Formats: sequence, C-alpha cells, structure tokens
Amino acid sequence: MDALNEIHDFLACETPSQWIEHALENQDTLLIDHAHCEKKAASTAMTLMFRYVDRTDLLNKMSRLAREELIHFEQVLELLQARGVEYCHLSSSGYAGGMRKHIRNHEPARLIDTMIVGAFIEARSCERFAKLAPRLDEVLAKFYRSLLKSESRHYQDYLSLAEEYAGEPIEDRIALFREVEGQLIESEDEVFRFHSGIPPKA
Repeated sequence: MDALNEIHDFLACETPSQWIEHALENQDTLLIDHAHCEKKAASTAMTLMFRYVDRTDLLNKMSRLAREELIHFEQVLELLQARGVEYCHLSSSGYAGGMRKHIRNHEPARLIDTMIVGAFIEARSCERFAKLAPRLDEVLAKFYRSLLKSESRHYQDYLSLAEEYAGEPIEDRIALFREVEGQLIESEDEVFRFHSGIPPKA
C-alpha cells in the first residue's frame, strides 16, 4: 500500500513493540478508546466547519470526514456490543494535548498547525491499524484493515489543506510536529490508550 509507505516516511518513528503487546493484551480498553477517538475526530471536523465557514474546500472535506468517523464510531460500538464489552468513559492520554499545545494562536497559522496536527493523528491511527491487524482475530483484523484506506485519505486531506492555506512551504512546521509526535509516542505514558506512548509498567 503506497499510502502506508508514505505514512511511515511522514512519521518520525514506528509504534514501539511495548505498545503493540500491551494493546493485544488489553483489547477491551483498546476498543473502548478507539470508539472515543472516532467520536472526537468527528467532533473536531465539525468544530473546524463552524470555525472556518469561508473555506469551501475545508467544509467539504471535513463534512465527509465527520460522516465517516461517525460511521466508524457506530461500527466500533457494534463490535463492543458483540463482545459483551460496555462502552464507558475513559480519561484521555496526553498525546493530543501534547501536540496541540504547540499550535500557534493567530490566524492563519492556527489553522495551518491544526491541519498538520490532524494529519499526524490520522497517520498514527493508520500506522497502528496496520501493525495490529495481522495479530488480531479475524473479525477485528478485517475491520482494522478496512479502515486503512479512509484513515490514510484523512491524513492526506489534512496535509493538503495545510499546504493549500499556507501558501508557502510548511516543512519547518511539519518537522516540529514530527519531533513532538515522535517523542510522545516513544515516551512512557501514564495510561494506555489508542493514541498513547509506551504503556505504564504493571
């Protein structure tokens, strides 16, 4: 998959093996947080649509993204129900907040940085789906493989919007967020979540 190769080049590092092993041993938590991630992704897209009402390309791409993320949310809920796992509240890891604290607070820099952060979050999701799928049961593996195409397109949509609205090279901002994201992924985290660093030791 060419898009997956592109994503590996985009990210600073691969998901550590400690996270993969912990995820395989804690699939209920993984799925519950995955559902939260899909819901948050849809909410983020909707927020951007309300904030940037004059950006037609953004409105179209974020509208499509929000619909797809909500469908994924419903699909994860179905998986949870089929497995007898109760969907419940989970605290967040420090991943997204750690990325967003580097977003500039003036426009259009705020929009550009937000798009770049979105690209990294979607890219990491895609990378983790691909790593997990070969080691999961048939039903969950099939589902995670089915998400690869849409998640990789979401990554591309966010990145293309960042480039479009910047009107100038953004490699320095991408490099900054690549370094931040890599550090968050390779650092120890207080909790295990779909987007988190190395899980806490038992």
